[in-house]
Amino acid sequence: MERGDIKMRGKEEEDDKAEVDIWNYAFGYVKMAVVKCAIELGIVDAIHNHASPMTLSDLTTTLKCDSSRLYRIMRFLVHHQVFKEEPITQDSVGFALTPLSRRLIPHGERSMAPLILLESSPVMLAPWHSLSAHVLDSGNTPFEIAHGKDLWSYAELNPGHSKLINDAMACDARVAVSALIEGCPEVFDGLKSMVDVGGGNGTTLSMLVKTFPWIHGVNFDLPHVVATAPKVDGIEHVGGDMFECVPKADAAFLMKLLHDWDDEDCIKILKKCREAIPQDKGKVIIVHSVIEEDKDDKLEFVRLMLDMVMMAHTSNGKERTLKQWEYILGEAGFTRFNVKRIRALQSVIEAYV
Repeated sequence: MERGDIKMRGKEEEDDKAEVDIWNYAFGYVKMAVVKCAIELGIVDAIHNHASPMTLSDLTTTLKCDSSRLYRIMRFLVHHQVFKEEPITQDSVGFALTPLSRRLIPHGERSMAPLILLESSPVMLAPWHSLSAHVLDSGNTPFEIAHGKDLWSYAELNPGHSKLINDAMACDARVAVSALIEGCPEVFDGLKSMVDVGGGNGTTLSMLVKTFPWIHGVNFDLPHVVATAPKVDGIEHVGGDMFECVPKADAAFLMKLLHDWDDEDCIKILKKCREAIPQDKGKVIIVHSVIEEDKDDKLEFVRLMLDMVMMAHTSNGKERTLKQWEYILGEAGFTRFNVKRIRALQSVIEAYV
């Protein structure tokens, strides 16, 4: 094959890929919208409870919905491997769960359904329309342009959205904490007490205290957040402001918290955490993503997308590289830290005074 022919074929392949990619960008929202529809209709729950593949007729009867519209929904989701078709009899097929749809079982251990419901909600989608204005430095953040106040003020005034946030953070925490417990249990050796800063409804701390029962847990968050947190043995719920004071403990635990804030605020939070722990043997445990940690990591694209989410939904939040983590930890007075990988989107950062 001539060099010119090879070059031409390479250009055709690039054009073919661009043809596919541009349609994905044009209709990228459709996948999220249809998966959200499946969650809201209860399709996953119905098939899971049935414990075997369900015919379209059975599914239609169970969900009390229009058969032809449901078929089109299922055809789309089967194409994207959210569900699969399996033969039931010689003449009929049923819809069954796949590894992907098992991650959508409402109360499943690894369910991500609450996170999808949060990110696909009108409240969280509206700010994206103002992203370009934010990049042009228009003043207000995309969320403030859309709703007139920042995310946390909005959540405090809207209990329904606050619950969406708490449920989404809880489902994400269950996945990350399981990976943390499996991959780095030694992180909790020697700790008698630990404060979870920004602990939400206490899901993370509940899992940790159950696994490491010698630890007394303090779930620390805004008063309106901890007011709805369930009571759990071994956990004390404390309301307050992390910019003013953090309850004292052997270790301060922060999961997916610092990406909500700019460097200056992160340094303030970390300084309060440093004040809360023993100066001789205390530490701060940060469970968070680290951008550019491993170029071959299959989840790196998620970290980059999450960085865009932070730009759209927070005032100055961002995901950080290792050098950026080193900077804010050093400015907060921590003299050394180490990073440990786990089988999750996040890594574990242990910081010491």
